[in-house]
Amino acid sequence: MRLSSLADYAVVMMAAAARRCGESCRLNATTLAADTGLPLPTVQKLVSKLSAAGLIESARGTGGGFRLARPAAAITVADIVEAIEGPIALTACVDSGKHDCCVQETCRVKPHWNAVNGAVKGALAGITLSQLSAAPASAGGQHPESVDRVPALAGEQV
Repeated sequence: MRLSSLADYAVVMMAAAARRCGESCRLNATTLAADTGLPLPTVQKLVSKLSAAGLIESARGTGGGFRLARPAAAITVADIVEAIEGPIALTACVDSGKHDCCVQETCRVKPHWNAVNGAVKGALAGITLSQLSAAPASAGGQHPESVDRVPALAGEQV
């Protein structure tokens, strides 16, 4: 299981925004692109999606920009992933509607997928943006600024 590049980058971007100033000041997309190494169009696209999901607030004009809509401790990885990807579901069969599954009528696992999805979502909901934006406890020689880098592969641990 891997996150899409956009979901991965949204987490990187939100952690950088929380480190930079959280909900206390406004950032612009250019600054965040420079801080994270993400392309400006990607940051702009993510700002739009995260704003629509209510995770960031944006304002236009002089003094405009965006900021976290609530404290970093109240935003989870699950919130960010769902803002970009939609509801967390490992299989399509938990969604309502018909699916292309050759065992749909006789599947004995389908009733259990909601529990699996809940466990995954619960794990992601247990990690807050404030945890991701803090300096690592045991960096093993890593400098805190190296945490901002763009992951080489979508889904790489940040």
